[in-house]
Amino acid sequence: MIQPPNTVRKLLVEVVDARDLLPKDGQGSSSAYVIADFDGQRKRTLTKYRDLNPVWKETLEFIVSDPNNMEFEELEVEVLNDKKFGNGSGRKNHFLGRVKVYGSQFSKRGEEGIVYFPLEKKSLFSWIRGEIGLRICYYDELVEEDQQQAPPPSEKDADTLQHQKPLKSPAVIEEEGRVFEVLAKPEINCHDYHRPHFHRNGTHSPPFEVIEESPPPVVQVNSEPPLGSQQVSLPEEPHYVETHTQYHPEVRRMQTTRVASSERIHPYDLVEPMQYLFIRIVKARGLSQNVSPIVKVRTSTHCVRSKPANSPEWHQVFALDHNSKTDGQFPNAAGNIEISVCDAHSEQFLGGVCFDISEVPVRDPPDSPLAPQWYRLESDAAAGGDIQLSVWIGTQADDAFPEAWSSDAPYVSHTRSKVYQSPKLWYLRVTVIEAQDLHLSSNLPPLTVPEIRIKAQLGFQSARTRRGSMSNHCTSFRWIDDLIFVAGEPLEESLILLVEDRTTKEAVLLGHIIIPVSSIEQQYDERHVASKWFALEGGGGGSYRGRIHLRLCLEGRYHVLDEAAHVCSDFRPTAKQLWKPAIGVLELGILGARGLLPMKPKGGTKGSTDAYCVAKYGKKWVRTRTITDSFEPRWNEKYTWQVYDPSTVLTIGVFDNWHLFGEMSGDKPDCRIGKIRIRVSTLESNKVYMNSYPLLVLLRNGLKKMGEIELAVRFACPSLLPDTCAVYGQPLLPKMHYLRPLGVAQQEALRGAATRMVSLWLARSEPPLGPEVVRYMLDADSHAWSMRKSKANWFRIVAVLAWAVGLAKWLDDIRRWRSSVTTVLVHILYLVLVWYPELVVPTGFLYVFLIGVWYYRFRPKIPAGMDTRLSQAEAVDLDELDEEFDTVPSMKPPEIIRARYDRLRMLAARVQTVLGDFATQGERVQALVSWRDPRATKLFIAVCLAITLILYVVPPKMVAVALGFYFLRHPMFRDPMPPASLNFFRRLPSLSDRLM
Repeated sequence: MIQPPNTVRKLLVEVVDARDLLPKDGQGSSSAYVIADFDGQRKRTLTKYRDLNPVWKETLEFIVSDPNNMEFEELEVEVLNDKKFGNGSGRKNHFLGRVKVYGSQFSKRGEEGIVYFPLEKKSLFSWIRGEIGLRICYYDELVEEDQQQAPPPSEKDADTLQHQKPLKSPAVIEEEGRVFEVLAKPEINCHDYHRPHFHRNGTHSPPFEVIEESPPPVVQVNSEPPLGSQQVSLPEEPHYVETHTQYHPEVRRMQTTRVASSERIHPYDLVEPMQYLFIRIVKARGLSQNVSPIVKVRTSTHCVRSKPANSPEWHQVFALDHNSKTDGQFPNAAGNIEISVCDAHSEQFLGGVCFDISEVPVRDPPDSPLAPQWYRLESDAAAGGDIQLSVWIGTQADDAFPEAWSSDAPYVSHTRSKVYQSPKLWYLRVTVIEAQDLHLSSNLPPLTVPEIRIKAQLGFQSARTRRGSMSNHCTSFRWIDDLIFVAGEPLEESLILLVEDRTTKEAVLLGHIIIPVSSIEQQYDERHVASKWFALEGGGGGSYRGRIHLRLCLEGRYHVLDEAAHVCSDFRPTAKQLWKPAIGVLELGILGARGLLPMKPKGGTKGSTDAYCVAKYGKKWVRTRTITDSFEPRWNEKYTWQVYDPSTVLTIGVFDNWHLFGEMSGDKPDCRIGKIRIRVSTLESNKVYMNSYPLLVLLRNGLKKMGEIELAVRFACPSLLPDTCAVYGQPLLPKMHYLRPLGVAQQEALRGAATRMVSLWLARSEPPLGPEVVRYMLDADSHAWSMRKSKANWFRIVAVLAWAVGLAKWLDDIRRWRSSVTTVLVHILYLVLVWYPELVVPTGFLYVFLIGVWYYRFRPKIPAGMDTRLSQAEAVDLDELDEEFDTVPSMKPPEIIRARYDRLRMLAARVQTVLGDFATQGERVQALVSWRDPRATKLFIAVCLAITLILYVVPPKMVAVALGFYFLRHPMFRDPMPPASLNFFRRLPSLSDRLM
């Protein structure tokens, strides 16, 4: 965010009130005041005498010294008890809690709202409770030039300001694909922030560990031969000595810095640099007025031409493949670059200029762009004119590359790499309370209660309330129903509510109202929004149609799910004011693909593939450029995301482009080639994972391998910093998902609406992301029925319970004395635990610790890709696949639908039997004391009484030893028939005999 000149940014912090503070004055109350600290400025509010729910409504104003880096600043608000009031002991004012708000949570003036933050502790032993309400916003104010250098104002009532030293040593921060500088303070209190100390030369910071492995071999279902499994090598970076991650607590975020011998920072360290020859054509002068000139660029391997221009001005950049690096140096390639200007209609030569490739300068960011120069056009005519251009050699890291005409992606309209943002989605809650003075039909039969319902519509979404209850036989109806919709910014749609009388077969419209969504209040806390009465419209003459009582709000405290919950990439609430700071940076390098299959016909029997990648994490979508007509495309593009929660998933999909020329190609969608998911929490901190993943697609004829994709991934964050570890103890979803949870069916319906809104939003971009791409990346059909998925989930349950089965088998082997030595050792351990019962719990935790240490050697070395065996896709039945890909409603013939229905009934019968067995066991446990079987209950309570008397008389240790030795007795002393206790339990009654 760049601040306009001659402006000063000011931050306004309105301290509204506090709730449920802790009494600290010794008289059951507190006299609270607030101190706010921002950017070296401290200000305080007035003291509210003896009030545990004080209301200030005071605005504190701060000056932002560096507006461009405001989002990395921190506002600290402390609530203190004034010792001047009350009988509290101690010299200092009592601490009542604090709140830290980060610059990324600030809103522009006009968009702010009251947010209630829970008060946090200062230390582990602090006793704090309550919350404080703040309204925070910023604005830019025009000032005179001589006032811009004025120091920030001081506050008389604030504590003494601590003067800071001048800032120095700018650090480069890379965020969301941008690289910029921020001034870091030279002195950092290291004992407040647990982080290692890094020397200037970086010698004390460990380098990144690069892991290069391949996943387990994939079973080949079809007849395609498997691709060769070659390992991906880390590209050589001759300019870089070491890579490390440094955490600056002053800006409270991750800063990925790289120490370089040449003092340069390369943003493409995860991918291979690709060398291009750049030609920037700006404009020409001195040409004939009656021509439409074009520029032709010719090298030994390429010949391209620009677009026609009448001005003549082109402002066009060409990026042509150049010779690759050799030993880290650019070779002195032989050849010339011929740049000629011709007439677009007659192809008349107007002039040209020639360059020697070996003399072309090399540009490596962050070098500044090469300035264009005027060159004389040589021609046979007397006056050839001049052309302004620049020529240089660079890589895909060049800032001119994304919008350049590239030789490996020549069709500019739908082949460029782009970054997209999902729309900001809100939950719109419509609470229908009451309707009055409705004009009901007068010809209803006697004793007929009118059936009045409210239907709400928002765009393509609609919902209807239940039947309204009539009060006292008047025209007042009550519902108190919540209808929830998904609304996307910009909030341009309108909410339409229709009051319908559905007493008869044909619904009668009694009135309607139209409410713009932009006028609805946005909610950031748990307070109830005030309800309002709205007059109904409809009918002629503007007559009064009644009124309706509604409570409307845009819920900013929920996270609007647009992805399947198990592969979600973001859990932040909608309201930006409630976001927590980022804990790290996720970096993805999309290297390339190999062994892709032909996706479209070309030239008879030969096919072609125009592949591109789409990666999605959080609200940010990225799309690589399309490499045309290549089965082994090389993208070598790097993207970054901020990570707010490690329990999130990065999704990468590969598609074949059918819209190269901007046409719909007969409305044919882009074909999916494969998809990979990587869970961030499975990545170790600051390690580079470079690996090839198989691209698998499940088609109607079975599983098919489409090729392999090469990726480089790094999660840059502090390994064990308290802020990172604390995330694991926090709720996964925002607080409102637990205070007012949404139903499963309702949440799935809202997710479908959110997916459609994201699809429509991204389809409006240029180039658009097709709906088939968005639905595939968001797993929009994950809830659809599939026999294969049902089998996969069943075997997952079996695998989870396998440990219990293994433990039971181990105990059975001990009881059967399969290994006499092991059984004797178990007897000894059992005796020790019985005689010293206080060792049972620590021994159990020690055993779990040893298991964890033992399994460390079997830890996964690479992020896992798609598992075909787990997905039950290796030997799936073709008819089951055809059923999975069938539409809803089905388009199959009746006999096929009948056969599938019968098969589903048989499966449901088995599931029904298993559920009945589980219910039977639980009911038998209840029957022990419910006297459903009087004899069984008498026997059970008699046995319980006997056990009670025995345990009162006999020492517990002797009872435990006797029971344990009886359980572990030798098979020669054991009866092969079931024990009496099991026979007794199986004879207990259940409710199964009462089923009809």
